[in-house]
Amino acid sequence: MTDFPDDLLAAQRDLTAVRATLSARLAALPPSAEPMPAWERPDGYWAGARTHPASPGWSEEERAEVAALRERERDLAGVIVTHELWASLPAEERMRARDALKHAHEAPAAAGAAGARG
Repeated sequence: MTDFPDDLLAAQRDLTAVRATLSARLAALPPSAEPMPAWERPDGYWAGARTHPASPGWSEEERAEVAALRERERDLAGVIVTHELWASLPAEERMRARDALKHAHEAPAAAGAAGARG
């Protein structure tokens, strides 16, 4: 299936962007939202020894930013999973269609690249 409604494509595109932004933001933040001293897991555990640096915690602005991104992510996911399109598809086609939606933004770039090579 490749004919998705524009609003569904936009929601999926926005969800992908929000998730990328959230992931990048979380990677840039201290490891713990709360202030936490450094600690070390001693050798002998199944995963081996590991040192964790001290974390100053997140500022109120960082907490608010992450919360807003997570809320936007939940809202967009809700828009996608409750879209009327899914009810119009036979149950056995929904998973394939949902997967196609997740990758729909890749199709134009892939088609353009294939045409440039051909």
